[in-house]
Amino acid sequence: MKRLTHILTIVIISLFIISCRKEQNISTDSHLKLEFSSDSLLFDTVFTSIGSTTHELMIYNRHDDALNISNIRIVGGDSSPFKLNVDGEAGSEFYDKVIPANDSLFSFLRVTINPSDLNTPFIVEDELEFTTNGNIQTIKLVAWGQNANYIVGNQHVSSISGPFKIVADSLETTVWTNERPYVIYGYALINSYGTLKIEAGTHVYVHGNGGIISWSDGQLVVEGTKEAPVIIESDRLEAEYADKPGQWDQIMLMDGREGADNIIDHAIIRNSFIGINCQSVLKATQSALRVSNTIIENQSGCGFYSVYYAAELKNFVIANSGVNAIQIHGGDYRFVHGTISNYCTFAANNYVALSIDNYREGIDEIYLYPLHNCELDNCIVYGKNENEIATSFYEEADTNYVFDHCLLKSKRFTDYPGFKHCIFNKDPMFANFSRNDHHLDSITSAAIGIGNPVFGEEVPYDFDGVSRVGIPDVGAYQYAK
Repeated sequence: MKRLTHILTIVIISLFIISCRKEQNISTDSHLKLEFSSDSLLFDTVFTSIGSTTHELMIYNRHDDALNISNIRIVGGDSSPFKLNVDGEAGSEFYDKVIPANDSLFSFLRVTINPSDLNTPFIVEDELEFTTNGNIQTIKLVAWGQNANYIVGNQHVSSISGPFKIVADSLETTVWTNERPYVIYGYALINSYGTLKIEAGTHVYVHGNGGIISWSDGQLVVEGTKEAPVIIESDRLEAEYADKPGQWDQIMLMDGREGADNIIDHAIIRNSFIGINCQSVLKATQSALRVSNTIIENQSGCGFYSVYYAAELKNFVIANSGVNAIQIHGGDYRFVHGTISNYCTFAANNYVALSIDNYREGIDEIYLYPLHNCELDNCIVYGKNENEIATSFYEEADTNYVFDHCLLKSKRFTDYPGFKHCIFNKDPMFANFSRNDHHLDSITSAAIGIGNPVFGEEVPYDFDGVSRVGIPDVGAYQYAK
């Protein structure tokens, strides 16, 4: 009798196991997807020595059938600084992990980084990839790679295209010092009535589609010097990215408050979509943008883009833009001793270096913006096209522009009254425009000695600190033997 009872017990257990296996129906439907506790993992610890940090990632099967994850892998493989642990097993790749219906799977991600290794990118990225029934899903992995000040976007509004962090709140002045570089992940936002000051020698790196935004009535003050300029560029440090355009978004300045001009002095802005984008969006600006001793180069869009703003640029170079070097739609502008160069080598650029109009086209209508003034003094506007200046105006909006003592590439404006004492279609002979070197390279340059001394006295030293005493050359650089 005991033996019969034992046999019956074994049979019942076996039937139970078989019935459980039948319930464990593994679906092959490619439309069934996994869910995760996060769509990205941000390892935001700033390490002070060689160290590591770990995050948990839950993998959920919210369906009524089991799912077989045929492959889980870190895309960077064994060389990735990220390491994976799934169900207590460590590695960089796993196969055939079954999650029962309406169940979950534990995993852990660990990253180890030496923050003092200057060959490590500021932001280290990889992906965790899951393949289920042919369906691929990824989790983004992000960690900080060097000691720096990290500005990480963690807020969202519909009017800003990505995450942002307020770095200078209302009635607050924030100072970025040059002790350590700043790395922007998302957008650094200056709130209304806030001020951000960036000290001389500060290096700002921007990741991906991020940038700097000064909201309506905010203020940006960049205080570089000749010896220690402020540099704002991409966080990609590899040599092949040194002059690659479009690696980050832009510096955007909205309408400003009275007595709080945006100031950019001795800065280098490179490799973005738009270098400086200034727009009176919510109201007519009550302040101006004042740029001096600044280079804006390698933009995939425009170097300087403006909508009904007030701006003054002196001793500047804007070069190598995928669209216009300068594009303005109405407003009030003065450009003094500037080199505006259009020799784009990374795109089939048929855009002119300088585009001026008094309107902007919307989806369903035309918006008129009076051009109160646009004045170029002792400037060079040159490039590879036959005409490097384009104008387009509606009569309903005011228009006033003057080019005085400039060297210009154009066959359209040689007898226009707004062009005074200008030289047309004579080569300025830049040292190496393909490498963004816009020094005058020869004593035969047409830019030498044609400037107005009055404007030269206004900006008495060129970009390199060379004196313009006497009859100045035009552009940002005085010829030096």
